[in-house]
Order: sequence, then C-alpha cells, then structure tokens
Amino acid sequence: MRRVLVVQNTVAGGPDRLGRWMAADGLVLDVVAAHAGEPLPRRPAHDALVVLGGGFLPDDDVRAPWLPATRQLVRWALDAATPMLGVCLGGQMLARLAGGEVRGAHGRPECGSTELTLRPEAAGDPLLHGLPARVTAVEHHVDQVTVLPPGATWLASSERCPHQAFRVGDRAWGVQFHPEVPAGRIRGWDADRLTAQGFDREELYAAALRDEPASEPVWREVSRRFAAVVNG
Repeated sequence: MRRVLVVQNTVAGGPDRLGRWMAADGLVLDVVAAHAGEPLPRRPAHDALVVLGGGFLPDDDVRAPWLPATRQLVRWALDAATPMLGVCLGGQMLARLAGGEVRGAHGRPECGSTELTLRPEAAGDPLLHGLPARVTAVEHHVDQVTVLPPGATWLASSERCPHQAFRVGDRAWGVQFHPEVPAGRIRGWDADRLTAQGFDREELYAAALRDEPASEPVWREVSRRFAAVVNG
C-alpha cells in the first residue's frame, strides 16, 4: 500500500475528512504533528506528501521552527516528482519554493464557505477536470500567493484571492482553500478574531452548512483522483 506523509502545523489543523477519504482509497497516512515537536523525516520513504495549513508564512521559522524541515520535504517532492498536495500554508510553501511569491496580510481576508471559479486550464488537470465551473470551499486566510511560479498551471480563483489553485509540473498541487475542512470545524474558530476581520462565526457556519451538500462530493472526487495519482 502506498504511504502518504502528512505534515500538520497546528493543533486543530489535522487532515480531517481528507484523511478519511484517502484512507478509504487505499492510502496509508503517516501524520506528523510537527507543531507538537514530532520530528519530520529527512529522507522520507513515502509515495506522496501533503502539507496542511497553519497561520504562518512559509518562512516564519521563529514562530514555527519546524518549517525549514518542511521546506526540505517540499523540495524533495519537487525534485523527485513525488505527488504533493499543499493546503493553505502548504500551497504557499509550494509556490515560494518553486519560484513564486507569497505576501502576508495581503488583500482582504477570506473566511468560511467561498465561491471558487475554475479556470479553462482546469479542464486538462488530473484533479480538477470536469468539475463544476463554480464550487464552494472553506477558506481561512489573510496571506496569499501573489505571483505563481514560472510555468505553473493556474487552475482556480476567487473574488478576493486570484490564486486559489495551481499545479507545478505534473504532480504537485497547491490550494489556498481547505478541502479537508467540514462546516462543523468553523465553530471551533476564534470568534473574536473573526469579528475583528468583519465576520460572524455563526453566519459563517450556517453558510458552510448550507453549501456542504454540493461542495463535499466535489472535494471527495478530487481526493479520489489524488489517490489515483499516488497509486499510479
């Protein structure tokens, strides 16, 4: 069975439903709680890499001292053409290491269920082809990719954040949104911080709950397709 190394960057930022979906499709997940001091392998014997989100920039090494080791893993995946999925921080790290740019507190924050628009390039993408032209996903970010890496394939955008999904080469994907997050997790977010950003937590939860019946099958299919890439 193929093994996936998963880097977790916050206490609440586990793989959630993405982990369950991948396991259902025959992958074995090795989740490393890097935020809790669990060591990351220098030479992983894994078939894929998933780097999850967290409230850090890709080079925020003082607050998150495990990020240099995480960057080495992303570089390993790129150099070895190992399938990779970067979510939020993970996607930003992929963009930065492949030659793109990331800016902190850039633009307007996105929180909760957000409409994404697939670009024409998504029609030929192994993960996103044939999906609805517009679909929602849960967002929770203030930082974003401002310039894609040279040669990257731009796959999706939103009103507030142009670079919602992209691919580097044939086997590395970065997304700004959170396909792993169900609506219920929003109720664990910091209500005061959301209020300061102009959001109401209960309104975000209600909107995500409303959108979930349509969006969840889409991200389940994307997860299945990623597993197919890994299983090769």
